[in-house]
Amino acid sequence: MCGIVGLFFKREIATPALGSLLAGMLSQMRERGPDSTGFALYGDDAPPGAFKVTLHGLGIEYDWASLEGELATAFPLTCRAQPYGSHAVFTIVADPERVFAWISACHPELDVFKDVGRPDAVAQRFGLAHRAGTHALGHTRMATESAVTTEHSHPFSTGADLCLVHNGSLSNHNRLRQTLQREGIRFATDNDTEVAAGYLTWRLRQGRSLTEALEAALGDLDGFYTFAVGTRDGFAILRDPIACKPAVLAETDDWVAMATEYRAIAILPGAAGAEVWEPLPATVYSWHRQ
Repeated sequence: MCGIVGLFFKREIATPALGSLLAGMLSQMRERGPDSTGFALYGDDAPPGAFKVTLHGLGIEYDWASLEGELATAFPLTCRAQPYGSHAVFTIVADPERVFAWISACHPELDVFKDVGRPDAVAQRFGLAHRAGTHALGHTRMATESAVTTEHSHPFSTGADLCLVHNGSLSNHNRLRQTLQREGIRFATDNDTEVAAGYLTWRLRQGRSLTEALEAALGDLDGFYTFAVGTRDGFAILRDPIACKPAVLAETDDWVAMATEYRAIAILPGAAGAEVWEPLPATVYSWHRQ
């Protein structure tokens, strides 16, 4: 039930091979998640005061240039679009919540960077093998809690830079969603994993570190889960208290990798000499750059 992968390079600069390596890891998880595939890449920072958002438009010929013009008219901002087929990455100088609210109201046909399909096809569609970055998360989905659609695919991003992928299912997500909505967390789907991402965003906004947010999740999230989480400068893994869902970690001097199965890690350079272990239940494993 689903496959998740993560790769975190310890060096400060973007690694040209990141996209190609992540595509290979996702390909190894194709039997675990035939429904849809998604990934999140962390790379070059946006300019000061700006943020990046990746949008999915209905239809391969979506008019991104027109949307760029609309955004520039609606906000006193600098807006730049980089199309990837049915998706485009926008760099925008504006308040993220105002932009998301405007997109939701004016363009409900837009979503985020993921798609229905097997990993090899999705990776090729978005040119993943040619993309650089510092760290990344990926997910292949076998749907259990919600429909097989682009918007229900992983990763889920509920904050300025937090992304989460999940193998498992949560039992208290409906009630927790209501609580988080009262705290100002915005949700786009009825997916249980989006609630977990929203919960972590809420804790981070309270001033907690990523590790502290995940430790708090152990007391507030019910169900089975292996989480892989990324932030601008962090990468973390957490399994539920009985470690119901599989996971393996590996570390070298250059990188840290996580996968549902070791075969996704075995393709990485230096994997033969890596320290490899199974993460313990109810234990946060995290790495950060200054």
